[in-house]
Parts: sequence; C-alpha cells; structure tokens
Amino acid sequence: MNKEQIMKRLAVLDFLAVDLQLYLDTHPDDTEAIDKYDSVIKEADMLRMKYEEMIGPLYSFRSANMGDTFKWIDDPWPWQNSANFEINEEGSK
Repeated sequence: MNKEQIMKRLAVLDFLAVDLQLYLDTHPDDTEAIDKYDSVIKEADMLRMKYEEMIGPLYSFRSANMGDTFKWIDDPWPWQNSANFEINEEGSK
C-alpha cells in the first residue's frame, strides 16, 4: 500500500470505529459489535504503524519515538494539500 491508500483506509476505519463506538454506547452487550470494534481498532493500529515506518509520524506526540530528531516538522502540515487525499465523485477509489 502507498501513502494515499493507507490514509484512505485509515479514514474508513476511524469512521467505522466511531460509528461502532456510538452503537456500543446503547448496545454494550452486543458481542458481535464488540468483536468488530476490536478488529477495526487492531487493523487501524497496524496501518498506523506501517505508515509511520514507511513515511513518518502521523501525530506530533509520537514523533519523539522516531529516533534522535523531531520528525513531525519534516512532513506536510495537515492544511497543506500534499498531506491529504482527494475524494473523487465516484467515491474514494
């Protein structure tokens, strides 16, 4: 996976995690939803680690774990176009 593919997948997983969390607020005994939530969180964590190994930190507070230098400053800032992906009219293909 490249940078854009990882970012798109993380956006999907983060949305799904929030949606499942809201559902679980009102259905805390739904074991199927709990299992799905756990698998979504696990996949997102693995993708974040992969992204950070390939490209650099996703969060400033994790930058210190990237070695001797503060790497956050090296990446595009969130408001720069190169830090984001585009969603075309057909979706996020």
